[in-house]
Amino acid sequence: MIVVVGLSHKTAPIDVRERLAIGRDALPEVLGRITAHPAVGEAVVLSTCNRVEVYAAPPGRGTGPDGLRDATQAVTSVLAGMGGSGVNGHLVKSHGNDAIIHLFRVAASLDSLVIGEPQILGQLKDAIDVARGTKALGATLGKAMHRAVRVGKRVRTETAIGEGQVSVSSVAIDLAREIFGELKGHTALLVGAGEMAEAASKLLVRAGARLIVVNRSPERATALAADVGGEARPWSELERSMVDADIVITSTSSPRYVITTDLVKGARKARKGRSLFLIDIAVPRDVDPAVNKLDNVYLYDVDDLSKIVADSRQGRAVEASRAEEIAQEEAVSFLNWTLEQALTPAIVGLRGRTRAVLAAEVERSLAGKLRHLPAADRDALGMMIEAMTNKLLHGPVTRLRGLAADPRAEDYVDAVRELWDLPEVGSEPVEAVAKGRGTERRSNPEGLEESGRIVLAATGRQAG
Repeated sequence: MIVVVGLSHKTAPIDVRERLAIGRDALPEVLGRITAHPAVGEAVVLSTCNRVEVYAAPPGRGTGPDGLRDATQAVTSVLAGMGGSGVNGHLVKSHGNDAIIHLFRVAASLDSLVIGEPQILGQLKDAIDVARGTKALGATLGKAMHRAVRVGKRVRTETAIGEGQVSVSSVAIDLAREIFGELKGHTALLVGAGEMAEAASKLLVRAGARLIVVNRSPERATALAADVGGEARPWSELERSMVDADIVITSTSSPRYVITTDLVKGARKARKGRSLFLIDIAVPRDVDPAVNKLDNVYLYDVDDLSKIVADSRQGRAVEASRAEEIAQEEAVSFLNWTLEQALTPAIVGLRGRTRAVLAAEVERSLAGKLRHLPAADRDALGMMIEAMTNKLLHGPVTRLRGLAADPRAEDYVDAVRELWDLPEVGSEPVEAVAKGRGTERRSNPEGLEESGRIVLAATGRQAG
């Protein structure tokens, strides 16, 4: 099973989220720090403008309560070290079934600020690719991530949750419309030329706004402006562009403010009393929050878009409900499959142990009081061992298989392994435990270390 530790727009304000914001280039280093901890075997880090979450799995079969607890503590320690003690109160932690359901809801865009936004699935795929490239993704977490991507695709295919304009960029443009009524004839300045900026540029031009694009990379600014019919300007003309604009939308990946109080003061003076509206959709933020204290300057960040987002949620309630059903259905299916992977080796091991005990007792008798039995009777005893094994274990095995959907299933499987001294999955098989212990086996009256494939020397049969 897996654990998830992190924060999102639901649990932390933007000033806390930006403390943990991790750029794509920094992901390998963070993954290395997480997986360097002995309690963590695998990890994926998902960092977007609205969430920073670490999905992790303990090494080997350390998926019991202790293993999940230790993995959770290890990830929490790394995140607290990155963001400071102030982030601790905002971190949400879950494991097992809850972690799987959360992952699937994230992939389905049900946990997004804007429900139905398509970007999250691509961001999750990118996070998976980075984890795979840094060897941080293994079998356990890899299967969960593969299923999560499948959930996201199903939701987009089988529901209309993503119809229309559903993204942080689209909500920012909706806010601009609320401010100006109509964008036709107004000038919009776009600071940044990344994915969100590209989406915003198309929406602005479609709404009739004149567009100016400023970016640190002049080539990227020129390409984006040419694509939508806007005007590209060099970074050195940012202040002049702010003087010309009616509204400024910022979306860069800068770790520091690119629009400072001094910059806004300079632009405001040249604007001669005209109000300046800034919509900052970047995390970490691009605009110093202190500019909001200046006269005729109005700043909105991602957290200020909540009202428009709430309206969007109401309009998508029916599709969101269907998407929830898909996420829950896939979670149950995946959890059943996971438990089946744990149940099958336990059942095989249980049969092997039981058969070994019975075979050892028969072997002892055939070497003593029953050594006179002919070959046919010895064969009959071998078949009797199989029949007895099946009858003895029919009830327990049936009950174990019926636990697939029971949240206590893992506890029962662990109890069976502990009580019957069964090897862990992927470790030494039952038959290997007994090899090389001939004299030790004979001295064991209960035959608990006998192989599930013990050869009944006296009968010439192999049980199993």
